This record gives sequence, C-alpha cells and structure tokens, in this order.
Amino acid sequence: MSSWNVAFAPSPGLALVIGLALPLLVSPSLAIAQSGSPDSAAPTVAESGPFAIHGQVTVVDQAHDAFRSPYEGPNSLSPKAGGRETFDATLFLGARLWWGAEIWINPEIDQGFGLSNTLGLAGFSSGEAYKVGKSEPYFRLQRLFFRQTFDLAGKSGDVEAAANQIGGKRAENYVAVTVGKFSVTDVFDQNDLAHDPRHDVLNWALLDAGSFDYAADAWGYTVGAAVDWKQGEWSFRSGVFDLSDVPNSEKLDTHFGQFQLIEEVERRFSVAGRAGSLKVTGFLTRGRMGRYDDAVALAQATGQPASAALVRRYRTRTGISANLQQQLTSNLSLFARAGVAGGSSEPYEFADIDRTISGGLSLTGARWGRKDDTVALAGVVNGISQAHRRYFDAGGLGILIGDGRLPHYGTEDILESYYDVAVAKFLHLAVDFQVVNNPAYNRDRGPVAIGALRLHAQF
Repeated sequence: MSSWNVAFAPSPGLALVIGLALPLLVSPSLAIAQSGSPDSAAPTVAESGPFAIHGQVTVVDQAHDAFRSPYEGPNSLSPKAGGRETFDATLFLGARLWWGAEIWINPEIDQGFGLSNTLGLAGFSSGEAYKVGKSEPYFRLQRLFFRQTFDLAGKSGDVEAAANQIGGKRAENYVAVTVGKFSVTDVFDQNDLAHDPRHDVLNWALLDAGSFDYAADAWGYTVGAAVDWKQGEWSFRSGVFDLSDVPNSEKLDTHFGQFQLIEEVERRFSVAGRAGSLKVTGFLTRGRMGRYDDAVALAQATGQPASAALVRRYRTRTGISANLQQQLTSNLSLFARAGVAGGSSEPYEFADIDRTISGGLSLTGARWGRKDDTVALAGVVNGISQAHRRYFDAGGLGILIGDGRLPHYGTEDILESYYDVAVAKFLHLAVDFQVVNNPAYNRDRGPVAIGALRLHAQF
C-alpha cells in the first residue's frame, strides 16, 4: 500500500515569484511607442510599436508518496516519499526590423530539480523540470531567432501582442519563416489545451506526443529553421533541426552532421458550429544511435549491462503522430494525441516512448462565475517495442528510465487532473494531481501518486 507522507516544502522561488508578480498587478504592461502599419489605416489595439517586452515567472513544487518497489536501478524513481521544486524566470525581448520581420531573444534564469533528478518515468511528471538541475539559479539563453512573415491573399486580421509575437496586422493566409535557436514545439505539435506546462497539464507525455522524439538539447531547445504556410483551412509546416552531439546531451552537434527533418499538415474544421483541428506530424532523425538487439547481444557476450552507447552507428529513426482538439460546448473542449516511432533503435532526445495515446477534457470556469479558471482531466498510455523491453531487462538505461531489470512489462498508464485558478489577471495558482501505474513500464513497482502546486505570473 502506498502512503502519502510528504508535505510540500516551502520554496524560495514562491516568495520571489510573488515579489515579481505584485508590480505586474499594479502596472501590467510597458508603454511602447506606437508605429503605424504600412498602409494608412489607423492603429488598432492589436498593433504595437517596434519593440516588445514580456516576462514570466513560474514555480512548481511537486512531491510523490512512498510506493512498492522490490528493487530499483540507476534511473529509477525513488520509492521513498519526496519532493522537488523548480523555478524559472524568462524575459521575451522582441523587435520589429521591418514589416513582417521580427527578432526575439529569451534570456532565462532556472533553478531546481525534477523528482529523482528527472528520472524514473517515461512520461515524466513535470514539463517545468529539465534533464539538467542545479541547486543555485543559473542563466540560459533559451531562444534567439528571426521570423519573417509574408502575407498572401486574403483579408487582414489582428494579431494580438504576446510573448515571442509582436502585435499588428497579418493577412489571413501567410508564410512564416523562422530561423535560429528555439524549440521545435514552438512550431510543431501545438495544442491550445495541452502544450504549455506553465498553463496546462504538467506531464511530458500529455504536453506533446510522447513518441515525438523532437530535436533538442537537455533543456528542450535547438538550432534550425521552420516554414509555416497557412492557406485557408489548411496549414503545412516543414523544418530542419540540429540534434545533440550524442543522444540526450546538453550540447548540440556543432557541425550539424546529425539532424532531424519534420513535416506537419493541419486541417481546421467545424463540427456543429464548434471549432476543431487535426494535425499529423512526422519526423526523420539521422544520427548516431544504438540498436537495442545489438546492445543486448554485446551484453550477453561480455556479461555486462546492456548499453546502447557502445553500439551506436549512423542510423535513421522515424515517427508519426496525430494531434486533435475540438470544442464541444462554449466552455468544454476535447484534446487527444496518438503516435508511434521506430522501436529498434534508441530514442535520441525526448523520452523512452515508442507508442502513445492520450486524451482529455478541459473546462473553463465560466459556468460557476470563474471564466479565467480552468479544470482538466487527462490520461495517457505509453508503450515500448519488444526490442526495447529486452534492452531494459538486460540492465540498459534510457533517457529517463532504467530499473536495472524489466521482468514484468506493462504499459505506463498516467492519469492527471488540475485546477488552475486566476488569482488575478496576471497571476495564476494551480493544483495538480497525477497517478502513474507501472512507472517505467515496470509492473513490479508502483503505483505512485504525485501532487504539485504551480504558481505562474506573466506580463
């Protein structure tokens, strides 16, 4: 039997986020000099000047209960009750260079760790926890990119000012080209209901398709280029991105010799007058990856635990996923994803997931007079290939998991629910709860219950 015997520890980041948030409540926006559009139309509320400044601060305190664990390995979630805290503060600094051209830079300060140093769950429990953790705050330049938008035929509409987006006018149809350092998920596999750990669900495998092994360093960012073409109810997106120098690394390949190609098609539609969309995303990775059966064969020959790092060769790994969102009523919406990726070779960057299916419901609080509140319930089932199972049972370690053995495999099943409260316009507090059955696909361990508090401020 599991026992919930851990309390959330006071977080130094909580005090800091409140201190930073209070001025925003008094003065939530920074006045910027206005500039007109290229035509003679009068400026609208969506139009902004040549510069933009936004910011955010997020603190997540997460803890889990003690759970059944007859054994554990180097990458296991600790069976002892425990908690961790993460903190990040980001500035979004932008400038309009000419009409349709923007440049953005996102300096960030991070601190803290995920549960068990972000190990032990294929679908990890907090998207605010990076694979790298530090006790002291440290600086990162997460994004530095240029975007050029070309208007095509169609009527013009307002684009609201937001982080990494300068407000103004944009044609209904357009082509946007983004080049520089950013996250693949800034462009691909987006979902309005489950994509941002600062506002939505927290679990990695719900924020994005768990099998979408997108190019990234250990913080989730990379260097590359993407094209987004919107034409009527269709969008077509393509991108090429740099991989890490070795799988799951803090450093990118400086020579771009290992890379990833991504294609996505989106169809927007309406069902009974309610908006919806479906995206299909495919990736092709070319890099030095280990084949699982080769690693197991070597382990049997040497008597050592299996290691994909010892059998890495230049290979190709592919995957495809689907992403759905559909408004059901004025307040209730549905989201779902499903994906599969090659299971003979190791995932390169994201998570130890070869197939996944997820879905959930998101409800705004308008029905009870809290229109800016959100409550959601979601679930995900993750799985791996037969070769992947043999690798873990032979003592292999993956990106996030590795219990030293895997004699009794089971799908990793995760249920998550949260309530996000709008304390003020620019300050939100969320309570999140997750239950994970068969953590790291291991029926000998778990289940584990995980709770979290999230405080988020933005301007």
